[in-house]
Amino acid sequence: MNFEGLVMHPSIRSQTIADVLRRTATRVPNKTAIICGETQWTYAALSARVDRLAAGLLATGIRPGDSVAVLARNSHGFVAMRFALARMGAVLVPINFMLKSHEVAYILRHSGARTLVTDTALSATAREAAQMETGVTSFIWIPSEDPSDRAEGMTDFEALCACQDPLPPPEHGSGDLAQIVYTSGTESSPKGAMLTHDAVLWQYASCVIDIDIKADDLMLHALPLYHCAQLDVFLGPAVYVGCTNVITAKPTPDNLLPMLERFQVTSFFAPPTIWIALLRSPLFDAERLHALCKGYYGASIMPVEVLRELSSRLPKVGLWNLYGQTEIAPLATILGPADQLRKAGSCGRATINVETRVVTDQMTDVAVGEVGEIVHRSPHLMSGYFKDEARTKASFHGDWFHSGDLATMDDEGYITVVDRKKDMIKTGGENVASREVEEAIYALSAVSEVAVIGLPDAKWVEAVTAIVVLKAGESLSVDQLLAHCQAQLAGFKVPKRVEFVDALPKNPSGKVLKRELREQRTAQ
Repeated sequence: MNFEGLVMHPSIRSQTIADVLRRTATRVPNKTAIICGETQWTYAALSARVDRLAAGLLATGIRPGDSVAVLARNSHGFVAMRFALARMGAVLVPINFMLKSHEVAYILRHSGARTLVTDTALSATAREAAQMETGVTSFIWIPSEDPSDRAEGMTDFEALCACQDPLPPPEHGSGDLAQIVYTSGTESSPKGAMLTHDAVLWQYASCVIDIDIKADDLMLHALPLYHCAQLDVFLGPAVYVGCTNVITAKPTPDNLLPMLERFQVTSFFAPPTIWIALLRSPLFDAERLHALCKGYYGASIMPVEVLRELSSRLPKVGLWNLYGQTEIAPLATILGPADQLRKAGSCGRATINVETRVVTDQMTDVAVGEVGEIVHRSPHLMSGYFKDEARTKASFHGDWFHSGDLATMDDEGYITVVDRKKDMIKTGGENVASREVEEAIYALSAVSEVAVIGLPDAKWVEAVTAIVVLKAGESLSVDQLLAHCQAQLAGFKVPKRVEFVDALPKNPSGKVLKRELREQRTAQ
């Protein structure tokens, strides 16, 4: 059949993140989509609000392709904004709300965002960051989980949602940029992973199939929506199939445990630190969590003893370990319920739309049990790092995406991460670049050398640890070092442990042997 000369409007075959919501709203209009604080929206109400919000955003001068930054905690407002930006073709730039104002400012400058969306609690940080030589010219206020007063001088969310201007049909498509998600990497400057609509949607499909997301799930979203795991592994796929979603900004046991019981939550994701906190809480009562049947963890390795405890105290809950990177939207591999104890410590095998290998530096597959780097191919993958051709090229060396994680693969194809090629520390579900912390400590005049590593920790899973060598004749206390770091870094990046030593172990070329530092302290 000859298709030459056939012209179709893009909307006929449209497949964007916003289309997922619209189709679900058509399919189950009266089903509850969002519960957040005192707010409840059906899918029909959510979709209608998203359309009006998109029209309101267009009326403010935001255009398709513009970067719009969001610095806010979890809320119904965040959810609506996410889908409205997708609907009108703008590019979402979610920002970690734990960052300091100068760290936020870097992302604003680098992304070229002229509009910053925020909530009342973060409005001061947003204003301060925007003033640091950024291009931000307008602010939009969104509501929070708990009632809050609109931040003065900001465009009101509800006013935008009341816009009655006609919403033009979308002209963007699945191959257009949907979001730029910044990851710390190992360098001091964050990298912006560019993800198209189709990359995110291919990942939705993998999640629905391989982690068993079903329309009858009632899902609790407690980890920050700025993080791609909560946003795109759970919220997006849940909307895709039509789940009911409970949104909270308070991932603490005294809030989560009553919510799990009250709403009869069936599906819940958290990093190991949160699962550990739930188990240790005096409020924990397995009998009250009888509806919970799907438990997910990721961001860090679950300690085997904790995994056994979870399986014992919540025997009816199927557990999944999810592994990946921001650059792959972010799901790459899965360890399902049947293998949790049999393959304890493993991150499983590649999800359905991902091809994963463990390779040598020469890109040959490692032998069973040998250490190599994890590399991926997938339609989930980013298009590259925003405004960073050099790091994009390096990451796709050999036409595979290089994760930077070192791992082994067993004779069944199960992957176990053993180290991080670039010394990334994953603490409390957050990524910390060791070099960034080191550079902050190096700013102290008394410091001669420093190595920052992650060490096993019962609470944080990995604790940011600073091993410090002082200059001859200089003195520095732990409290002084921590006070300096607290003033320079986001709280989760501040070392949990500090150790002063006479010298750091090095190889003949002078490179600090961080693995040796970790091994020495793990063995103690």
